[in-house]
Amino acid sequence: MSIKVLFFGGIRERLGVASTIIALPTDVLTVADLRDHLAAQGDGWLALAQTKNLRAAVNQTMAAMDLAISDDDEIAFFPPVTGG
Repeated sequence: MSIKVLFFGGIRERLGVASTIIALPTDVLTVADLRDHLAAQGDGWLALAQTKNLRAAVNQTMAAMDLAISDDDEIAFFPPVTGG
């Protein structure tokens, strides 16, 4: 499965990247699984696990962390308050 992941606010700043396209292992099935998979890369990626009240959107619709993800989805992660 291949997806596009977007990062906003402080998460984007810590990562130094606004987006990435990644191929996921078969055990990454939900938004929470994706967050954990990315956070396991360490360093700046830990921001995904450490951000309190992390928000997510799947295909530009707000999503719960237990929402299943599919091939070609676009998942965005952002802190609860972002600047413009």
